[in-house]
Amino acid sequence: MSGWPMWALLVAFVVAAAAIWVAGISLSDQTDVLSTRMHLGSALGGLILLAIATNLPEIAIVASASLSGNLGVAVGNILGGIAIQTVVLVALDAFGVRGRRPLTYRAASLVLVLEAALVVAVLAIVIAGTQLPRSLIALRVTPAALLIVVVWVGGLLLLRRAGRSLPWHESGQPPDGQERPRGHSAKQTEQEATARGVSTAKSATIFGIAAVVTLVAGVVLERSGDAIAGGIGLSGVLFGATILAAATSLPELSTGLASVRHGDYQLAMSDIFGGNAFLPVLFLMATVLSGDAVLPQAQRTDIYLTALAMVLTLGYAAGLLFRPQRRVARMGVDSLAVLVVYAVGVAGLFAVAHAG
Repeated sequence: MSGWPMWALLVAFVVAAAAIWVAGISLSDQTDVLSTRMHLGSALGGLILLAIATNLPEIAIVASASLSGNLGVAVGNILGGIAIQTVVLVALDAFGVRGRRPLTYRAASLVLVLEAALVVAVLAIVIAGTQLPRSLIALRVTPAALLIVVVWVGGLLLLRRAGRSLPWHESGQPPDGQERPRGHSAKQTEQEATARGVSTAKSATIFGIAAVVTLVAGVVLERSGDAIAGGIGLSGVLFGATILAAATSLPELSTGLASVRHGDYQLAMSDIFGGNAFLPVLFLMATVLSGDAVLPQAQRTDIYLTALAMVLTLGYAAGLLFRPQRRVARMGVDSLAVLVVYAVGVAGLFAVAHAG
């Protein structure tokens, strides 16, 4: 696409983003239907299916960028995606939550705090992996990328256990939090599909079509976006961490708003934290596809983005524990703090990228 005129690249980028938005909504709905009918629930298979389904745009972009040797875009999309998907919670708080109490007050749960801790743990391994020698690779696998996958799977197993019960009062659930059980909106989606006569086979077919559309649109998004970035003089990591990451976060925004409006606040936050914990797993895929150690090649901007994502995640973890009751500018004080930190962080990202 490098030879295309700028207007054609912009059209391709916008169309691909729109396709990801529409297909992402279908993927989320059909994942709810299939996981409910197959009784996956919070089982490991269901959690992995949900993580993969909600991050197909990122999977396509990272795969395409890795195969083409454009590792800067791949790394920037992974780490920038974590930061900007955390900021999606700000939008859910401001535009989705009704009433006087903010998102974290209603979603408060020790299980969600554990999910945030898993995100931070995985990102800590990312930072450690950037310091390893580039030569430390065997069979297209590096220790840090492999450890990220191991910790992620282990974390899912612990979260599954925590979801069943925690040795705390009310299993870590506050008495005045979310009224209905976590995940009730997914069951409602399945019931609506049943009422419309959608069979399991049809749901699986829709899921498959939406997945293909998302993957193709993700590749178009990466290729057209890379050409646009080159045309306007924006580096790959900056583009991947900002514009490209924002485009691939559109499905999370849409499905999160739907969950919040159904009163399933915990599910909305869990989907964001779950997706953020999964994204670093893609470093293993990037390493295998490129045949090169990806993390040791991380630039200062990559490490900076990782630290920013950790700070944003910890901000919401604190909100879940302290449960702010007031709303300022239609959002909780924790969401306002996250928004300010992200804005300052992005400004700092450009300063780091252009520092001599």
